[in-house]
Amino acid sequence: SAVEEVPDEEYMIPLGKAEIMREGTDVTVVGWGGQLRVLEKACDLAYEQYGVSCELIDLRTILPWDVDCLVQSVEKTGRLIVSHEAPITCGFGAEIVATLQEKCFLHLESPIQRVCGYDTPFPLVFEKHYIPDKFKNLEAIKHVMEYSQ
Repeated sequence: SAVEEVPDEEYMIPLGKAEIMREGTDVTVVGWGGQLRVLEKACDLAYEQYGVSCELIDLRTILPWDVDCLVQSVEKTGRLIVSHEAPITCGFGAEIVATLQEKCFLHLESPIQRVCGYDTPFPLVFEKHYIPDKFKNLEAIKHVMEYSQ
């Protein structure tokens, strides 16, 4: 489980407002929840190994979700990776991909990639093999960067 600092004072996180965790210029990487720790590591590796600048976005809420933030980012980078722990079929990533494909089609430099769990039930003991890790996300980053070269 993840452990982070929480402010002592009262605070609010606005619904439907994404947070740009890291500014970038080459590829937009979006996730939410526990997957963000994995994505931070994948973005670090992408920069260290390939010099790729990732714009990392925490969606924070999936209904409502911040379409405008993602559109602005994808228009800037031309590439999008959506990563989550749920199965690829019927996962919320499909909604993001459909919306961004519709709104950003002429700005895309490569096909949008989804990095998700497998479409199969799995026992908890195999969770580390099921949930997309930093290396699976790094492969997606590498793929979208090589697509347009």
